[in-house]
Amino acid sequence: MTEPLPPQALIRPPRRFPLIWLVPLVAVLIAGYLAFDAISQRGPTITIVFATAEGLQAGQTKVRHKAVELGVVDSITLTEDLSHVRVRVKMRREATAQLTEATRFWVVRPQFAPGNISGLETLVTGAYIEIDSGVAAGADHGGARYDFVGLDRPPAIRSDEPGQTYILHTPRIGGISVGSPVLYRDLMVGEVIAAELNPDGRGFDVQIFVRKPHDALIHEGTYFWNSSGVAVDLGANGVKLRLDSLRALLAGAVAFETTTEARRTATSPSGAEFRLYGDESAAAAAGFKRHLPFVTRFSGSVRGLAVGAPVEIHGIQIGSVTAVTLAFDLDGRESHVDVRFEVQPERLLAPTEMNARTPLEVTRALVARGLRMELHTANYLTGQMVLALDFVDGLPKAEPRLLPDGAIEVPSLSGGLDGLLASVTQVAQGLARLPFDRIGQDLAQTMTSTRSLIGGEEMKRILSNLTGASAALQTVLRRVDEDGSPALKRLPEIAAQFASVLKSSASLLASADASYGSQSQVRRDVERVLAQLSDGLRSVRLLADYLTQHPEALIRGRTGQGSER
Repeated sequence: MTEPLPPQALIRPPRRFPLIWLVPLVAVLIAGYLAFDAISQRGPTITIVFATAEGLQAGQTKVRHKAVELGVVDSITLTEDLSHVRVRVKMRREATAQLTEATRFWVVRPQFAPGNISGLETLVTGAYIEIDSGVAAGADHGGARYDFVGLDRPPAIRSDEPGQTYILHTPRIGGISVGSPVLYRDLMVGEVIAAELNPDGRGFDVQIFVRKPHDALIHEGTYFWNSSGVAVDLGANGVKLRLDSLRALLAGAVAFETTTEARRTATSPSGAEFRLYGDESAAAAAGFKRHLPFVTRFSGSVRGLAVGAPVEIHGIQIGSVTAVTLAFDLDGRESHVDVRFEVQPERLLAPTEMNARTPLEVTRALVARGLRMELHTANYLTGQMVLALDFVDGLPKAEPRLLPDGAIEVPSLSGGLDGLLASVTQVAQGLARLPFDRIGQDLAQTMTSTRSLIGGEEMKRILSNLTGASAALQTVLRRVDEDGSPALKRLPEIAAQFASVLKSSASLLASADASYGSQSQVRRDVERVLAQLSDGLRSVRLLADYLTQHPEALIRGRTGQGSER
């Protein structure tokens, strides 16, 4: 039996690459890819100087533009003078092209300003740094830059917002500030981006931004005014209150208007300069091209007359007051107030009429017709005064004159409260000149004469005659009623008695005229009695004539036959 062969080892060649090494290899590849990706996306490191690091944290605070992350804060340190903070930011590669001399950075935090609230999302996400290229697309950005000074507040306009900027000049800024809205017929079309004192210190330069397409509304003839949001008008139609908008009320606003004539001209370019007026009425008045300067003088008080007060003729505004100055004389003999004002001739005359004669010739003709300047009270509640042009008859001749500065001086009259007081004074002086003592004495004498006349013997005699005449008449009538025949025989006597009564009455009437006058009550009473007596005498005559023609009427009575008269 053969012995089995010893076992032999089977040797196989080793594999070229163990599978276990695939795991670290994949890890290395992933790490290498991430490192390459990080390196490929890493942009330059920049520094931004801010006034404070409030809300910023290293490694967490992001740099964003339109909610897209463009970098992250790497470190925060103080500057050498400890007045600011220096923030190092690692930017992404796609932001490299935006890092130019015009680039702006600011910290977005919650902002609570009058009429403007922003950054509320940072209450949850935290503050972040916003970046803006600073110029419009397609414009020159300047050279590359990697150190910046951050803005203290967000800019009013962004580089990607189309529109144009304009400069407004005003002596008073009022409630206007950065961020105040720009309104066109109550529609917000832009905002104020800067407001600062001009170099000479006499006014302010306000820079505004008007968005497209509303910038096409700005022309050479466009006028701007300061709109506070609330307008109160105390006029003849009562109190009118107008509220533009809540934002304009809180933060002030700039409003503008463009006339139809101005829209026919070309639009104003960016950077054009305009004047900012105090209110809409002043701005509308400035829309007239010609402004003629005048001056007038008042020797009395001009309280209530202020710069900007209207100049009116027949209640229609034709200009405004530009200055009120006191020309004081130490001797006090020639002190007066000079009131300078402007008149827009377009409100009065047609262009052909304005070119026909010079302003001095027109003024001279009007003054010759009685034109004078007066102060009128526009509102008795506020005491506001207006300068009015009135035509007054019967005044002495006056001649307007041209002053060296080109203004035309026109004569004036005292008016307003001073004129009223002067009129009251004249009335009081006239009343004081009346002889009240003599008038009282004459009245007392007249009353005494009247009492003596009424209680005198003449009046008693007149009354006695009237009483006798009335008794005689009653006797005649009673006799006629009692006995017709005897009365018929006595008709001539009765007629004679009536004649006597009439004669007495005539003398009585003459006496009444002499004593009481032709329009007295006594005369009227006597005339009424005489009329009654005349009627009675005429009846007796008719009766006598009838009985003479018809004596049988005494027996038969009147039968209705015969003639009647």
